[in-house]
Amino acid sequence: MTDFDTLTAILTRRASCRGFRPDPVPQAEIAAVLSSAQHVPSWCNSQPWQVIACGAEQTDRLRSAFYDHASKAAHASDIPFPSGYDGACRDRRRDCGWQLYEAVGVTKGDREGSARQMMENFRFFGAPNFLLITTPKILGPYGVLDCGAFVTAVLLGLEARGLAGIAMASVAGFSPFLRDWFGIAEDRDILCGIALGYRDEDHPANGFRTTRAGLSDVVDWR
Repeated sequence: MTDFDTLTAILTRRASCRGFRPDPVPQAEIAAVLSSAQHVPSWCNSQPWQVIACGAEQTDRLRSAFYDHASKAAHASDIPFPSGYDGACRDRRRDCGWQLYEAVGVTKGDREGSARQMMENFRFFGAPNFLLITTPKILGPYGVLDCGAFVTAVLLGLEARGLAGIAMASVAGFSPFLRDWFGIAEDRDILCGIALGYRDEDHPANGFRTTRAGLSDVVDWR
């Protein structure tokens, strides 16, 4: 198998995990993934990402407090969320949502059920470990772009080591809480989280896979 074949296999196999086993991930395993991800390219080699890596005890403490906070607090993010989705992006987002709801037994029109599933974000889907990613405010969109590359590399590294993860923009919707909890400086934006651990293969939320657009939908050959 060539390096390209291996990379393609990891990319194809990886999927966002929404149900984890409780076993904590050893710090050495997480360190290996983060060390590998350090090799992604960044604008002028600025490497703007900073990671707060939570072990099992810290993750459990945060999970409990965060869920309670998100249940009653207003949305407040450092980086503006999308104002809306339209066209193909809207369709893909909707399809993914309904695949998830169908997998966990939430029927169309069940707003209580969909809200309950959405709130699982703030329990980190039961993940035993959690990473928080921040970026310097001064770098603006290009810092965010570089951090996106880093997040992708982390997710692929987790998959390559037999672990699972999910990137979570949802947690950035309550940035003041996280800034307070971790003592994050005001000159950094809270970008996203990554919940990680060992995939629970029997969890219904892990029982579906999203589709990918074909090249004809995303490439304009010139």
